[in-house]
Amino acid sequence: MPRDGSAAGRSHITALDGLRGFAVAAVLLFHAGHLRGGFLGVDLFFVLSGFLITGLLLGEAKGRGAKRRARGRIDLAAFWGRRARRLLPALLCVVVVTVPATWAWGSPEQLRFALDDMPWVGAQAVNWHYITEQIGYWNASDTRVFAHLWSIGVEWQFYLAWPLVVAVAARARCGERIVAALAGAGALVSLALTVSLGAAVDTTRAYEGTDTRAAALLLGALVATAPVRNLVRRVPPRVADPVCLALACGLAVAWAVTEGEKAPLLFQGGLFLHSLTAAVLIVLMAQVPGTRAARIAGSRLPRGLGRLSYSLYLWHWPVYLLLLPRLTALGDWGGTAVAIGVSLVAAAVTTRCVEDPVRFRAGWARGGRGLIVVGAVALAGAVLWVAVPEPVTGAGTVDVDQLR
Repeated sequence: MPRDGSAAGRSHITALDGLRGFAVAAVLLFHAGHLRGGFLGVDLFFVLSGFLITGLLLGEAKGRGAKRRARGRIDLAAFWGRRARRLLPALLCVVVVTVPATWAWGSPEQLRFALDDMPWVGAQAVNWHYITEQIGYWNASDTRVFAHLWSIGVEWQFYLAWPLVVAVAARARCGERIVAALAGAGALVSLALTVSLGAAVDTTRAYEGTDTRAAALLLGALVATAPVRNLVRRVPPRVADPVCLALACGLAVAWAVTEGEKAPLLFQGGLFLHSLTAAVLIVLMAQVPGTRAARIAGSRLPRGLGRLSYSLYLWHWPVYLLLLPRLTALGDWGGTAVAIGVSLVAAAVTTRCVEDPVRFRAGWARGGRGLIVVGAVALAGAVLWVAVPEPVTGAGTVDVDQLR
């Protein structure tokens, strides 16, 4: 998932990168069938995103932004432009490569669904497409190479809406208190919606809805505000250290034992409690330096995974679907190791050749040249969508309705 700087200070970025690394590792193991509750790593991503983005917005409102025009004002156009540069280039590359790869190596159903989902991925609304079409996340994702992109849609929709709220609230005298109150109230409303909608037989609406998953993002936003940060700064390191370790162990246990949608109380407060635990851990790591948990999270391996996490998340699911069925001779763990290795290579290349150049405005990505390149990739995706023939359901194939 995307990583950013934080108002908490650069000395703590390594620990937050490491948390992102643990989160993406959990998701990779979950999708390979080796970690029952690893899907909860997505919630950790959400909390981190809410925390970092809100910290950046509030920092700009206070005058820490280099291009600030006036105190209390946030340049929303510039913010959304940075989000687009951060999210879209790698996503476009993955989509443009995945469609022909699915045509070459996937099943007819996978290609049909990829073409069906592609416009919704481009609109950053694939989560609502799945909800509207009643495509259950827990029983239909194996046929969809873009099934994992529901979470990217949720984040993008949050990035469109939440900055508007912060931009208005931050102009008040006690702006950060207002932002904190709105984030807390919004998280509680989201919890209530999750409890209500999670009682349905098909929990896709509760699991993929932007309004229901906003709780994690808003809890991250809440702990990024000054009232919470100032309170946490008073915690002595000797207290913060064991608390951080206990919270981290609690997350790890949840990832190990949670049984997907069948887990008791998952949609009756379990997701919320997990996100709240993650939020407290994040703000403690950011505001109380030197804890053992922060040092572990900031160590080389999780930090390195965290820096690749966005591209790694984008690549891993198409790689799994198209490659793992061909690796059965290696066994479960052998096939998983190869698939993760391929995903890591693809993520490293994408990060080095696409994400970082666009993000840091390398020569080819500056000004109009960058827009031309991104536009050309987007055009290639549109051409693929039109040119790739949609498979015809017939003998030897499965009817689409049977998979829904």
